Amino acid sequence: MKQDIEKIIKNIRGALQADGGDIELIEVTDDGVVKVALKGACAHCPMSTLTLKNFVEKSLKNEIPGIKEVISV
Repeated sequence: MKQDIEKIIKNIRGALQADGGDIELIEVTDDGVVKVALKGACAHCPMSTLTLKNFVEKSLKNEIPGIKEVISV
């Protein structure tokens, strides 16, 4: 599952980098929680929660059914 997540994050990364941000996969737990670090402009952006839930989490859940949640650490 981790390799699939990394592929999707690689695709997402371009959109985040276009706005001065980035994303790093930190951990995937056994119960389907994906932990990521938002970096650059995304780390302190007031819209980062929306980006995380409406863009990152939605993209991952659409492709990988076993994902329960994506959280920023």
